[in-house]
Amino acid sequence: MITIISDNIIAQQKQQLFLSIVKQLVEESRKEKGCISYTLHQNTENPLHFCIMEQWEDENAIQQHNQTNHFKTLVPQMKDCREKQTKANHFRVIDI
Repeated sequence: MITIISDNIIAQQKQQLFLSIVKQLVEESRKEKGCISYTLHQNTENPLHFCIMEQWEDENAIQQHNQTNHFKTLVPQMKDCREKQTKANHFRVIDI
């Protein structure tokens, strides 16, 4: 399983637009084969800091996700709402 954590610091005037875009992205992504979970989180100390947490079965599922129409359309729109450039980090679950 692979977890993706995408940090997003949003411009205040674009917060509602960002939320509407992410809502669509979450709804469509959850329907995909290989998606285990896809959730949006808001920082309790900074309401303009959002984190999208995704869990995927494997790299293949992520690659297929990245080729979907909703990903290719909505992610650039999301990026336009950001105040600050951020990076999505990928983590592999380690069983110990």
